[in-house]
Amino acid sequence: MVKSFIPHLVFGVLAVLGVSLVNAEDPYLYFTWTVTYGTRSILGVPQQVILINGQFPGPKLDVVTNNNIILNLMNKLDQPFLMTWNGIKQRKNSWQDGVLGTNCPIPPNSNYTYKFQAKDQIGSYTYFPSTLMHRAAGGFGALNIIHRSVIPIPYANPDGDFTLLVGDWFKTNRKTLQQSLESGKSMPFPDGVLINGQTQATFTGDLGKTYMFRISNVGLSTSLNFRIQGHKMKLVEVEGSHVIQNLYDSLDVHVGQSITILVTLDQPPKDYYIVASTRFTKTVLTATAVLHYANSNASVSGPVPAAPANGFDWSMEQARTYRWNLTLNAARLNPQGSFHYGTITPTKTIVLANSAPLINGKLHYAVNGVSYINPDTPLKLADYFNIPGVFSTNFLSELPSGRAATLATSVMATSLLDFIEVVFQNNENTMQAWHLDGYDFWVVGFGSGQWTPDKRKSYNLVDALTRHTTQVYPNSWTAILVSLDNQGMWNVRSTLWDRQYLGQQFYLRVWNPVRSLANEYDIPSNVLLCCQAVGRHP
Repeated sequence: MVKSFIPHLVFGVLAVLGVSLVNAEDPYLYFTWTVTYGTRSILGVPQQVILINGQFPGPKLDVVTNNNIILNLMNKLDQPFLMTWNGIKQRKNSWQDGVLGTNCPIPPNSNYTYKFQAKDQIGSYTYFPSTLMHRAAGGFGALNIIHRSVIPIPYANPDGDFTLLVGDWFKTNRKTLQQSLESGKSMPFPDGVLINGQTQATFTGDLGKTYMFRISNVGLSTSLNFRIQGHKMKLVEVEGSHVIQNLYDSLDVHVGQSITILVTLDQPPKDYYIVASTRFTKTVLTATAVLHYANSNASVSGPVPAAPANGFDWSMEQARTYRWNLTLNAARLNPQGSFHYGTITPTKTIVLANSAPLINGKLHYAVNGVSYINPDTPLKLADYFNIPGVFSTNFLSELPSGRAATLATSVMATSLLDFIEVVFQNNENTMQAWHLDGYDFWVVGFGSGQWTPDKRKSYNLVDALTRHTTQVYPNSWTAILVSLDNQGMWNVRSTLWDRQYLGQQFYLRVWNPVRSLANEYDIPSNVLLCCQAVGRHP
């Protein structure tokens, strides 16, 4: 349920809730979500899924830039549970990030109230469970941030707005998947692809009108290609960036990524296929939906449009065509190009190489030879309360070390206002995708083989877009630039959930030793305390 009202009517209530340092004119939206199990027949097989307020996928969150979200989440599962808000920057507020490095999980039959702001953001995002393999059972949904009415957008208001959550799906129970991973086995191949949790869906529009489609890959492990039979797709926004509005026949969307397109219904009135199919897989899995022209009785016909015949090279070239529109604004009035990222000298270069080592005879995934293990006490609480022995900033090197792989709770130390260059080096034969909580970053380069400093000559230092998740092609590298202007403890992870679960992640500690509300909000008054943090007072 949701209701909103202007905060000057409720100063007393907000003081109790502990919401800090927000503008009085920004509305508050209140939600109550109950997380339960349910049974749904997906891919023809009854399965236990995770529902939010009885829905699979979960409720769509439509908010406006700078809205404050107060969301009471009630956990009715038999396991601890957390929700994370994929792509929401949580400005000065990693306390609300909803991952095990920042939050104690919500115990069964208990609740936690998230309090965060969609600060200076627009675009299409998602949320999903961050605990165990809960994500394999559902619990995910869309989070769309609409521009403020006083901020212009670089296209006419669309005649409709559709959200499409696409992703691979497994018939195998999430607990069985988890046990298999923990035994040292790799993730099996998925059983199908879903669109909005279904194998069949219809989206209806009128001839001559233009519609927005918000497309997010909410799957566990597989890149997808998206296309609409007989229709061009105009890319307008990528994870909060307004981009040069190129037309595409199909678009690759990698795990954890979101894009926004405009489609004009300019074809003969009938039904057309909407297609999402697996990319870079020997067996191609396909999900179809229907784009239905209103008042048309003609069904879909002809073959389902095929994905591009070319593979990684084609996809990398397409990725290079995603460019910032420097003259347009996003959430604020100032143009995106007013921040000249390409003129700033990085304070350091970090090269992160993923790998799949055997440790103690079992398969793990690692970053620079370190496979992450979750501590019993969240890193953020250990840092705040000065609890020793929970994590170390000495395990993970800033460059690949070549040493034998090891298990550790790895944290990389950085300073607030650093401007860093990060290179994701993929020496494996598999597709990779990386996400950074708390930030977006400039994706300045893709390339094959080994990255060297000489590769900087190929960087886009003028109009690279910013986003929160980037792909890394097999035996290739991707380079990003990040302005570390958001203090906190931030998860850097593979978006391929099996790899994240078995250690391909770490945390970035962005820090200033002077404790100040100008840099970071106080610990929430309703913070959950667990393990070594129990009994300590915020």
